[in-house]
Amino acid sequence: MRRPSRALLLALAVLAVATASPARLPALQPSPPPDVGTDDALLEAIQRASFSFFREQSNPANGLVRDRSRADSKCSIAAVGFGLSAWCIAVERGWVSRDEAAGRVDVTLTAFLRGPQGPMPDGVMGHQGWFYHFLEMDSGHRAWKCELSSIDTALLLAGAMDASVFFDGHAPVERRIRTSADAILARVNWRWMCNGSDVLSMGWHPESGFIARHWVGYNEAMLLYILALGARKGPLPPSAWDGWTRGYVLAEHHGQRYVDFAPLFGHQYSHCWIDFRGRPDAWMARAGLDYFENSRRAVLAQRAHCIHNPLQHAGYSADLWGITACDGPNGYAARGAPPIENDDGTLAPTAMVASLPFAPEIVMPSLRVLHREWGTRLWTRHGYRDAFNPGKDWVAEDVLGIDQGPMVLMIENYRTGATWRRMAAHPVIRTGLRRAGFAAP
Repeated sequence: MRRPSRALLLALAVLAVATASPARLPALQPSPPPDVGTDDALLEAIQRASFSFFREQSNPANGLVRDRSRADSKCSIAAVGFGLSAWCIAVERGWVSRDEAAGRVDVTLTAFLRGPQGPMPDGVMGHQGWFYHFLEMDSGHRAWKCELSSIDTALLLAGAMDASVFFDGHAPVERRIRTSADAILARVNWRWMCNGSDVLSMGWHPESGFIARHWVGYNEAMLLYILALGARKGPLPPSAWDGWTRGYVLAEHHGQRYVDFAPLFGHQYSHCWIDFRGRPDAWMARAGLDYFENSRRAVLAQRAHCIHNPLQHAGYSADLWGITACDGPNGYAARGAPPIENDDGTLAPTAMVASLPFAPEIVMPSLRVLHREWGTRLWTRHGYRDAFNPGKDWVAEDVLGIDQGPMVLMIENYRTGATWRRMAAHPVIRTGLRRAGFAAP
């Protein structure tokens, strides 16, 4: 199965009007883009504004984070995971106090630890230690009829693990963060999500059972398998990694040879938390690559696609590129290239920004052009909007948590590598990488 989950899972939830949110928010209006003189100042501005999404677009009573910057949005558990790591970065950057961040992280993890679990279709947060993709912002219960999501649970867990390493103090709140994160992680029933297979299902519905599609082949779920292999309780066997890699397709696009996946988010999400530089698994070693280099080549190939511009989309160039799953003039779609997938001329700032560690020599000049030419239409108090389409003179209305999170994390990984270092110290990550056959760093 090689369709990206982000499109699949969002399609499973019909975007209906939500129940009243726990807090009234000011409307998201365009903001004057900051006047920045240096590359570092630009990165600081993007990173800090993007972090503000998690501070403002969340419920302080339970830490749940909105999927989108609108008052009727449901909570996205993936956005919660990105937000947990973003709070750690905000402390290191001096944007918030350690006490404020610890308080918010503690409230969040407590909500997920104590949230009801069970096979019922309503009134629960999850089942078998897994969590539903979307939750009600006030109660934390399953929203719509969405799926129990394996990948979105993994993104939530990664943020919780990062916070458990960061908050290493003796204060009661920091001890509680570590205890809660460990308990949430230990509760996940990894083998149950395989449903008798050797690979993980994409999810489960109480009404219909397991989703028939499994995580096989390269995409954003690499993180999911590393967590499953490294789990202290009931881990998957190393053979699960062989099941995952058996779907890999090595291809060549624009002179770049790599394991392909069209939307760039698939080359970014796992790298938000794990530093794959110089440590291939057996599959990548045979291909003469590691996963970091694989993502770098995917970024270079996509930029080359936008330079060659075979579909003649207005605005595509060496400095305007970035195709991934995002909103567009005709709705949300899993866009990507190469190979071309739903490429309708829509570009997403997160695709470019979150590629920064892989290819800074092309990303930074492109960010300058993006900020100069599109900043007045894309910039908000939370940083860049989700997407824009130059040919149709269209700009997205919303800012998304699963955009802003990767931008905060990947800018920090480029600037300091702090998130990578923290996660490298977590025993679940160390064990998971070893059991998947990764070379020592």
